[in-house]
Amino acid sequence: MRRRDFIKGIAGSATAWPLIAHAQQSAAPVIGLLDIRTPEEMGSRLGGFRRGLKEAGFVEDENVSIVYRWAENQYDRLPGLAADLVRQRVSVLATTGGPPAAFAAKAATTTIPIVFLVGSDPAQLGLVTSLSRPTGNLTGVNLFNTEIEPKRLEFLRTLVPHATRIAVLINPSDRANAEATLRDLPPAATAMGLQIQFYDAQTPNEIDSVFANLVRESPDAIFFGTSAFMNGRRVQLVQLAAFHRLPAAYSTREAVEIGGLMSYSTDIVDAFRQVGVYVGQVLKGAKTTTLPVVQAEKFGLAINSRAARLLGLTVPPTMLAIADEVIE
Repeated sequence: MRRRDFIKGIAGSATAWPLIAHAQQSAAPVIGLLDIRTPEEMGSRLGGFRRGLKEAGFVEDENVSIVYRWAENQYDRLPGLAADLVRQRVSVLATTGGPPAAFAAKAATTTIPIVFLVGSDPAQLGLVTSLSRPTGNLTGVNLFNTEIEPKRLEFLRTLVPHATRIAVLINPSDRANAEATLRDLPPAATAMGLQIQFYDAQTPNEIDSVFANLVRESPDAIFFGTSAFMNGRRVQLVQLAAFHRLPAAYSTREAVEIGGLMSYSTDIVDAFRQVGVYVGQVLKGAKTTTLPVVQAEKFGLAINSRAARLLGLTVPPTMLAIADEVIE
């Protein structure tokens, strides 16, 4: 080989290597994650999602990329954000913002696989036709949060035995969850001899306004309905409930960790992990039609005993005995 040709070969190789490296990097699959909240409101949930991905063999920024889209508690932004992820040709869509995010993704694409996380029966919602053999491009995880709301109300009644009037805060923008609460909670309340009053809040300012109204209404306790927005505003809810000395029941354990009185819910972080596992399986070639909707099986009662003492409440021994966690 002549020296000139050899030098050309080296130069060609030097040019090709960055291109090859770029091609290998760009060949990594891309996940689109859509949520109604802000990243700051997610807490340890994204950690659960990434653990699930790792179980399936994928690590962010190593062999998979994640494009995040946050609606920042503005539900009307979800359709546009979902369409944006579709335009970027992501390999799979993970929707972790409840039914509104899942429906936004469903409307945006019929071909890209979607793995959802919802708090109500997705077959009843119309996301899938069957839980065991979902058709179309959707599957995911059902938290059963709305289905267990009557039980959460029962625990609140046991913890606050003098309560007769309960304020219930729901998010009307999260229509599926709000409708389930409006449907299922009144019969349960009547059976317990409770009077409930519903209040709407879909922004942080509206939450403040509701609590201002509660000062005049003077309910005995407050119950927070299932909603990704409410979960994301847990710090605000806990602080307001404590300030107004209102015993409160929350839909996530995370609220109890930061001072909330009690919760009865599924393990939300583990549910995010399961979403990550399913997303990883789809990336490895599994079809959504072969992945049955995962039904939550672990429910936990969490009680903050310090919050109870500050409210002048005594936690019954029966509740202490069955509680999965008592936080001091």
